[in-house]
This record gives sequence, C-alpha cells and structure tokens, in this order.
Amino acid sequence: MSLFYFVAFLSILFALLVIFSKNPVHSVLYLILTFFTFTIHYILLNAQFLAIVNFIVYMGAIMVLFLFVLMLLNLNEDSEPVKTSMVKFAAIIGGGCLLITLAASFKVVHPSSVVALTNDNLGLVKNLGKVLFNEFLLPFEVSSLLLFSAMVGAVLLATKDKSNV
Repeated sequence: MSLFYFVAFLSILFALLVIFSKNPVHSVLYLILTFFTFTIHYILLNAQFLAIVNFIVYMGAIMVLFLFVLMLLNLNEDSEPVKTSMVKFAAIIGGGCLLITLAASFKVVHPSSVVALTNDNLGLVKNLGKVLFNEFLLPFEVSSLLLFSAMVGAVLLATKDKSNV
C-alpha cells in the first residue's frame, strides 16, 4: 500500500511540474514521467493491458509527436501574439469551473471505503483476448479494416503525384 501512495505522490508532483514548467520541452518530458507513473498504477491494479497500451501509445507515440511539434515550432517570445482581455476572461471562467468540479469531486470521495476486487483475473490480457476474439470478433475486424483504409488514404495523400511533375 505504501508503494501506491509513493507513486501517487510522484504522479501529482510530475503533473504539477507539467503545469508550472516554463520550458515546453521540459513540460513534455514531465508529462512522459506522469504517464509512466500511470503505467505503474495500472500494473498495481492488475490491468496489464492498459499498462502496455499506456506505455506504448501514450509514452511511445504521442509524446514523441509532441516533442517533434514543439521542436519544429518557433517559440520566440517576440513573435507571441498579445492575449486580449476576452481570452484572459475565458481562462478565468475555465479555471473557476475546474475548481468547482474539483471541490465537488472531493466532497463525494469517501477515503474510508475500500474497494476490493472480487475477481483476481479482471484486468489480465488473456481474459481480454478471449472476450475480444469470441464475443466482439466482427467489430474488431471491421475496426481493423477501417484503420487499414485510413492508413492507405494517408499514404496516398502524402505521396506526390508523379504525373503532374
């Protein structure tokens, strides 16, 4: 149980560093560490599939894309546009809504109640595979065809047309 609290502390610490870091590259690196602590939480909760997907998809792909985009952007303070008062007012309204939501969620949470899993095999990849390939085989195959057609379309859009050259 103490490992859970230590990893939860690290999650909150890295999330705060993401928010308050002035360098955007450092902020993305802290976000990668935050996602890594989420992966540890998934492993502690016996959800191996979510841990693997979080590690591969979020930490491996999306964060690398964020780093490439940040490095390709020219983030000079001279070229940054001046924020109008309307944008500042919208930010204050959004922050107030977030604070109200957080206050309401803390009011609902009862820390004394302990959640216990009745089934130890709940988050295992083996059980997910059985359900996925038995009950949901047709939607799984249809989604794979949709992803394949989207990939072919992206390749066709990205290639240059040789006949116009």
